[in-house]
Amino acid sequence: MELNIDFEALTEIFEKAQGEGRRSLYEFEVYDFLRLSGSETPPRTHLLLNGTKPSDEELSIIPGEKVVLKIVSPTILHKTEVGGVQIASNIPIRIRSRFRRMTSEIPDRYAEWIEKHPMAAPASYRGKSGEELKGAIKADIVGVMLCEYMPPDSQEFGNEMIVGIRHTREFGMVINAGVGGTQTELYASRFRKGQAAVAASTEMTDGETFFELFKTTIAYQKMAGLTRGGKRIVTDEQLIECFCSFIAIANHFSASNPDAPFVIEELEINPFAFTDYLMVPLDGLCSFSTPEAQPLPRPIHKIDRLLHPRTIGIVGVSSKGMNIGRIILQNILACGFDKENVVIVRPGGGEIDGVRCVPSLIEAGGKIDLFVLAVGADQVPAIVEEVVDRDLAETVLLIPGGLGETKGSEEKQQAIKDKIRTAHGREDGGPLFLGGNSLGILSHPGRYDTLFIPEEKLPKDHDPKRRNTAFISQSGAYMITRMSKLPFMDPAYALSIGNQVDLTAGDLLRFFKDRSDIDILAVYIEGFQDLDGLAFSEAVREAVLAGKDVIFYKAGRTPEGKTATSGHTASLAGDYTVCEACIGQAGAIVARTFTEFEGFYKLAASLHGKSFNGTRLAAISNAGYESVGMADNILGDDYHMNLEAFSPETMTRLSKILAEARLDTLVDVKNPMDINPMASDAVYEAVIEAVLGDPNIDLLVLCLVPLTGALKTLSTDIEADDSIATRLPRLVHESDKPVVAVVDSGRLFDPLENMLQSSGVVTIRSADRAVWTLGRYVKSRLFADELRRG
Repeated sequence: MELNIDFEALTEIFEKAQGEGRRSLYEFEVYDFLRLSGSETPPRTHLLLNGTKPSDEELSIIPGEKVVLKIVSPTILHKTEVGGVQIASNIPIRIRSRFRRMTSEIPDRYAEWIEKHPMAAPASYRGKSGEELKGAIKADIVGVMLCEYMPPDSQEFGNEMIVGIRHTREFGMVINAGVGGTQTELYASRFRKGQAAVAASTEMTDGETFFELFKTTIAYQKMAGLTRGGKRIVTDEQLIECFCSFIAIANHFSASNPDAPFVIEELEINPFAFTDYLMVPLDGLCSFSTPEAQPLPRPIHKIDRLLHPRTIGIVGVSSKGMNIGRIILQNILACGFDKENVVIVRPGGGEIDGVRCVPSLIEAGGKIDLFVLAVGADQVPAIVEEVVDRDLAETVLLIPGGLGETKGSEEKQQAIKDKIRTAHGREDGGPLFLGGNSLGILSHPGRYDTLFIPEEKLPKDHDPKRRNTAFISQSGAYMITRMSKLPFMDPAYALSIGNQVDLTAGDLLRFFKDRSDIDILAVYIEGFQDLDGLAFSEAVREAVLAGKDVIFYKAGRTPEGKTATSGHTASLAGDYTVCEACIGQAGAIVARTFTEFEGFYKLAASLHGKSFNGTRLAAISNAGYESVGMADNILGDDYHMNLEAFSPETMTRLSKILAEARLDTLVDVKNPMDINPMASDAVYEAVIEAVLGDPNIDLLVLCLVPLTGALKTLSTDIEADDSIATRLPRLVHESDKPVVAVVDSGRLFDPLENMLQSSGVVTIRSADRAVWTLGRYVKSRLFADELRRG
């Protein structure tokens, strides 16, 4: 859509405000801003300056029978609470009366409000009270804005809209829109996700795409007249034009735009009301800042050296005890890395576990590809300085914790960051650092393992087989516990990235998105560095377009969760809603719980190569409760599946199978289908084969209650040629349709689950969880297909 946005004039508005010492615009300036942005025309306004005596002529500037009066002050943002918004007859004497009353009474009202809400007081008012506070408030009042009165067509719920853009630390500029008015926050917290409001990264969307997202909200349903008895009050074209304008402005005045003269911190209209097919802003605010210098680029091409080093150096290895450094050394050697290409930095020379020791890294015999620091946090700054100044390593792994996580350590971490960033200005980019507080890296292709967990406690298969997963985790403990708990989780690469003092999650995803040997990227994050959430989202989109699955979990969704992540890894947990929106819209499969993360990983590991053609689900079980449980979970807050009727040919085929097994009097042929506990392994095989061949079916969830005597499900008979554990993998691999198996039972049947899972059959231990996990996974896979089609 072509817009007429006068960016030069918009910049002049910011310059004028900055020249007056302000970082925010007055409401009438916000309306001028909108008028120059190419979107809807705001109401006419006129400013009555505080302390002046306006004439009747000045008081008659605004047309209409009524006029709106609004207090203008840089510190009074919520005007209604203090009587700062009033409607008067458009008669000079009435307006003059209201003007005087507002400028006189509002300082008292606002002072009273501040005393009741001291934490919400502007910084300039804190510590003030009584007459001093009232005087400060009065001095800040610029005047009263006269505004054209434009009554909305409807006062009903949902007929006001909020639209805003804001700068976020992690994701840059974000646009949001939804149900507007004074209860916006209440609606957003009470309605299901995506119903009251939606958000998106402005750099990863456009007006038309965001409009399609907005159409899912209650706000659109009301404004488009789609509710019972409703009528349309705005056109789709008006909404698209509005969104296009806001997105264009956001991307121009963005921290990620190197040519931005200013950065919009927040621009919000709440609400837009609607009068005779006009979008009328009834309130608006805008704050801004000046752009900061862009950081030097990191030499991320060196990630290849980090993951596939030719030489490795370690400092912090004990010759006497089994400390962290010694564990790392033994794990490196156990993974198959040539000890001739490993060197230990340690006074006294000699050898440890057959690996030579040198007094300093400069005596290692050349520049090291990967240098592992397994020393105390106090020793790190001096070592980093030496490595950087003497250019001794291509990449460095910072194992030590405590940097930036505890009081008093912030300065040390900042000094390390400054040193590293300065080195990035060199021609070769200087060393690349991962960590601190990293638990280490496992790289099967690189034939090394620096996880400081003893091999006997985290056994690994060192067979050089093809592995297609990379696991990136900010928490090393989360990573190793998943790997220990889930035997099928055997990633090619497992990286504990810690505090991201240098190398970020976005950097790593940009590296892995281009690797043809990696199909699945599993990521656990507690917080992104500045603008790295945006870089990560962009890398997710490219990875998805390249055919990869990205499974993502973000910790720190609640205030308590944010506090916990900050204390653990020195991360700043951002707004979870924005994070989920940006990364989900980029194409990632976003898990909300640890259980979902594990489930999505299972599905991706087994179903990545399958075709996802729709949401028509077949549900088969040998127990009635599972059939009901699956049916109860085909609809979720943000997914839906259909229990499609079988085709006539499949109905006939199933009826014949049941009749031959003498189950036809016990079982109804329908979807979902309870095939009875008397169904044998052979009956299961025949039913599965028939259902997978049905053109009406896209997906199958197959439940096995293994306690029935009709099935070979014990460890003593599951390997028989005619057991369901042997038959099912063949059927799954022969079909292009996704299949999920359910084994709802106790530990006695763990061998059955393990055999199925190791044979490539995704297995979940409860029917309801299988359906809702599959439902959300299918939705993400279908969305990814839409992105690839463009």
